[in-house]
Amino acid sequence: MDDSQEIRRGRTCVFALNIHLVFVTKYRRKVLDARAIEALRPVCGKVCADFGAQLIELDGEDDHVHLLVNYPPNVSISKLVNSLKGVSSRILRRDRRDLRGRYWRGVLWSPSYLAASCGATPLAKVKRYIQQQRA
Repeated sequence: MDDSQEIRRGRTCVFALNIHLVFVTKYRRKVLDARAIEALRPVCGKVCADFGAQLIELDGEDDHVHLLVNYPPNVSISKLVNSLKGVSSRILRRDRRDLRGRYWRGVLWSPSYLAASCGATPLAKVKRYIQQQRA
């Protein structure tokens, strides 16, 4: 196990589960500027915390975001993703009036997503990749 991977303890388990998530904007519209990405960090961090997960890294480009999340084994990835996408969409559209009119029915994210486990890859490598999204 990579030294940077923290082993977490639950009441009945010990775990080090990490997932790399990618969300794409609906129609791949380029609406995520640096300000939007910055606004997503605390929002997604709070959603993760509500699930007992930890947001390790978040960054992206104009039409997608990458997240690296450490999560407990009792968390359903699909429920975490639905909550992350729903809350982040609602908050961004509330705070950014310029996004409101760009989407029909207020949908910011495409319904699909990428979820890749990060068990064998050193987390530092995945974090570096995510941090370089805007570079």
